[in-house]
Amino acid sequence: MNRFVITGTNTDIGKTVFAAALTQALDGCYWKPVQAGLDGGTDAQRVAALTGLAPDRILPEVWRLQTPASPHHAADLDGVRIDAEALTPPNCERPLVIEGAGGALVPLNHDVLFADVFARWSLPTIVCASTALGTINHSLLTLEALRARNVPVLGIAFIGDANDSSEAAIVRFGQVRRLGRLPWLDTLTPDTLRTAFAAGFDLGEFR
Repeated sequence: MNRFVITGTNTDIGKTVFAAALTQALDGCYWKPVQAGLDGGTDAQRVAALTGLAPDRILPEVWRLQTPASPHHAADLDGVRIDAEALTPPNCERPLVIEGAGGALVPLNHDVLFADVFARWSLPTIVCASTALGTINHSLLTLEALRARNVPVLGIAFIGDANDSSEAAIVRFGQVRRLGRLPWLDTLTPDTLRTAFAAGFDLGEFR
């Protein structure tokens, strides 16, 4: 079965919503290995609500940390150390969507970045990028960091209002495939998310 890693150029750019949309479209399973921040609900709970998937399709996190912060710092505050070598994609009989925390260069502990783990997994990786001001620099830096580690980049998924100039610049300078764009939705439900993803992406790109 296909397995995909979802990373981003920053935090709070809509990566979890995109991950939910892709999981829903593939009729797959979702896994976020490290959750930092438990108050107000987790990303896994949000994906469950946005997809309507059965509980056994939302796979449990390996680490659940109290503080909404970089995982290495949240782990320090909880008095634990994340063992990056112990992070291995779980078996799933369906397509698996794996969501990292924050951006690609977020530290898991004081020695390992998420991008280092992505390199070990060597799975097709999707970069989620905002279409807002600053996205060209953030996106190109993220692509360079992943490729420096030989992470296989499937393509880039834009999130937000259309910005043809910025999107074209990222695709051209980053030599990356544009997978599509997911707009911000005024009403976010499983139905509106499904419709928006179908309109903005070709599911064949993920087969």
